[in-house]
Amino acid sequence: MLRIDGNYGEGGGQILRTALALSLVLQKPIEIYNIRKGRKNPGLAPQHLTSVNAAAKISGAQVEGNKLKSEELKFSPGQIKAGQYLFNVAEERGSAGSVALVLQSILLPLSLAAGSSKVTLLGGTHVPFSPPFTYYQEIFFPTLQRLGLNIKSEIKRCGFYPKGGGEVVCEIQPVAEIKNLNLLERGKLLKLSGISAMANLPLSIADRQKNSALKLLQQKNLKADIKIIPAFSFGQGTFFFLKAEFENCAAGFGSLGEMGKRAEIVAEEAVSQLLQFLSTDAVIEEHSADQLIPFLALAKQSSAFTVSKISKHLLTNIWVVKQFLEIEISLEGEEGQAGKVMIKPAE
Repeated sequence: MLRIDGNYGEGGGQILRTALALSLVLQKPIEIYNIRKGRKNPGLAPQHLTSVNAAAKISGAQVEGNKLKSEELKFSPGQIKAGQYLFNVAEERGSAGSVALVLQSILLPLSLAAGSSKVTLLGGTHVPFSPPFTYYQEIFFPTLQRLGLNIKSEIKRCGFYPKGGGEVVCEIQPVAEIKNLNLLERGKLLKLSGISAMANLPLSIADRQKNSALKLLQQKNLKADIKIIPAFSFGQGTFFFLKAEFENCAAGFGSLGEMGKRAEIVAEEAVSQLLQFLSTDAVIEEHSADQLIPFLALAKQSSAFTVSKISKHLLTNIWVVKQFLEIEISLEGEEGQAGKVMIKPAE
């Protein structure tokens, strides 16, 4: 049984999710200790517990420690089974935990299953400390398509903090193998587009987000096509999302509204992220980089890509992957700066 320190590096839920996914794919039992040890509320929170239970459900795994606040977990996977699944982040306790983060533990295994799967996830779709599900739809899933994966998704209902209650449906087709990725130059900026959305709030808020973003972009001689969208949700919330399409890639930048936060600030946050990305020559931005590592680690050929920021999440995920695979992953650049990632598969 492979023992993994859950407090290594970034020390968050990413260690758990990546370890679960690789445990399933490689059929390797794991024991994780010190789960989220350094967090304000250590141990398994609802979204982490849902990740564990989802991984167990799709494989009939034997699990010890799958309860809220648990800081230790033993997970012995069974065979991955394609099928129809429903997972609710708020099943054991009310929560707006991210459905996208839950998906991270099962997306890779189900993509390598024997048949197609349909997964319904209930919880938070646009919540703090997680890329909005819009990001996955517009940026991450299309990037995975370059690796040969086939994922279709739909947001049936948005889930904002604190009510949650969002619903997304993902259809995952199986692939025989994962392709490598070589993206070192992004090419020219071809198009900027965006979404300004609100749920159960005045339309004027979304309008202010849009207008503020357009003014900030205009100052940098950038134009964008931004659409205002009323979002269907049980609770109130707003979000703003920018998508930059280049010759060789696309990048996304999102921000969320909250009580007392001006619409102009929401727009400014997303624009600031975009401008920071444009100040580099990178192809992949930081929120995709760390999540790509487990997929590319399983490709048969070498991969390389430039990244706008070498984050602690990226460094931690590389470490987790190396616990499972004898693989060479090298970096050019320093933490917090733009850099390059190179992945050479095991011989």
